Amino acid sequence: MITTSELAKAVEQALGYLNSTGEVAEAEVFASSNRNLITRLNYTSHIPCNGVEEAKSTESNGIGIQAVFRTDAGIKIGFGSEPSDLGLEGVKRALEKARRGAVADPEFSSLPQPSGERRRLRRYHDPKLMRIGDEELVEAGWRVLRGGLNTFMTSARLKELAGGQERIKDLGLILGGDVTMLQERIAIASSAMPAAQTDESTLIMVFITAMVEAKTSKGTGSSTGTHLERFTDEAGVEAAQNAIAAIGGERIKSGEYTVIFGRQPVADLLNNLILPSLSLSAFYSDSSTFMGKLGKRIASKQLTLLDHGAQRGMMGSKGITCEGLPTGKTRLIQRGKLVGLLSNHYEQRRLLKDPKGAEKLGADPNRQTKAIVPRNGFRFGAGGGRQFSAQPGIAPTNAIVEGGDRGLDEIIAEVKDGLLIGRIWYTYPINGLRAGDFTCTVVGDSYIIKDGRIVAPLKPNTVRISDNIHNILANIIAIGNDAKGTLVWAADEVIYTPEIAVRGVKIDEIAGFMEQL
Repeated sequence: MITTSELAKAVEQALGYLNSTGEVAEAEVFASSNRNLITRLNYTSHIPCNGVEEAKSTESNGIGIQAVFRTDAGIKIGFGSEPSDLGLEGVKRALEKARRGAVADPEFSSLPQPSGERRRLRRYHDPKLMRIGDEELVEAGWRVLRGGLNTFMTSARLKELAGGQERIKDLGLILGGDVTMLQERIAIASSAMPAAQTDESTLIMVFITAMVEAKTSKGTGSSTGTHLERFTDEAGVEAAQNAIAAIGGERIKSGEYTVIFGRQPVADLLNNLILPSLSLSAFYSDSSTFMGKLGKRIASKQLTLLDHGAQRGMMGSKGITCEGLPTGKTRLIQRGKLVGLLSNHYEQRRLLKDPKGAEKLGADPNRQTKAIVPRNGFRFGAGGGRQFSAQPGIAPTNAIVEGGDRGLDEIIAEVKDGLLIGRIWYTYPINGLRAGDFTCTVVGDSYIIKDGRIVAPLKPNTVRISDNIHNILANIIAIGNDAKGTLVWAADEVIYTPEIAVRGVKIDEIAGFMEQL
């Protein structure tokens, strides 16, 4: 990978060249170097396999230029990028692309200016993870697999079902997934902030699915981290435990249920429905489900949600944004009230000038500047890392649901009769994001609660949730006390959340053929 010092030198030299052209009024230069390391896991007890089937890596680097041009027709703004060349020729090609694509933007105010906040996070990445070799990557995959296999082979329940420990593998044990490690480095310099700023971050993600095929049961596990020395087999253990617990799943009828949403379902609802509506760009475009609600109640008083991009040790933390501004804490929902929004510099500036800004927010944006500080301008995408070829959008970092005062067993006892839902998928808004209506399918790790205790697993793919996110937020009755980092497939942020119990969730039974999917 290219070092941060090399990236810093490249963006400062590029900025110097842009300033010398005479046609550029303002410029911002962003360079990045990313490496994505993946080891695929595929264990099948009844089919020949290698366990760790594939270890591979992808790497990218390049430079991106946002330029404000002086033209005879007035100011125009353009963006261009060039891969694999941080030198002067690469800069010239990126500038030419920016020039050809430049357009007039009446909503443009300026490129990012200093926000007045101080950078809080430096030297937070793992140098060992930056230097990891092939053998260590493969061993990480085996560690997860061994955790799952040991859990299967020591299970008293599987031993009983198979008629002895030596025959457990005859039940058809499957473990599949991946271990992904991301290494990223960036540098940025601009006319308003000419001294190059750099950032370096690392993260580890594990997704794994376990199955006992003969019993048509499935369980999932995941883990997150930033440092190699803290990497464990917990995802494999969790997946196997959930697959064993899912044996003998039962169906339920359609109706309204009190539901305890596990960490993954909470993360999925946040990622697909709530956080997109807490973006300033959604308010500008009139698409947020919380239009006109800034300063007003939008959820149960039990709910507090914040985004914290500068919290050391959390996976989504970064030292600076991809606009060169400090990350930090943005309170989004405080005891049920909407108090802040995710923003980048461009969206903040254009909403401040919007004549309908007060109507859209529900408050004068020029008097609510602390609620829309640009701490979330990132260039995420393309399977991980910060991309030189993208312009900054708005993305969460660490979305944190503040925990309550009860453990899961206490919440189950309080619910009395209902469901514990551990995993959902295909969560998406219907009738548009603003309506708040959504649907999703319950795919596993879920259980039926009666008389304050779990009595049976819920058969996967037999029920769908069809509800409105406002109903979910308004009817929260309990929040757990054990928040953990949770990933959503293809999401940019990490959700730190405990379990959340909600009354009156609408559940629809699915036709029997879906069980086979």
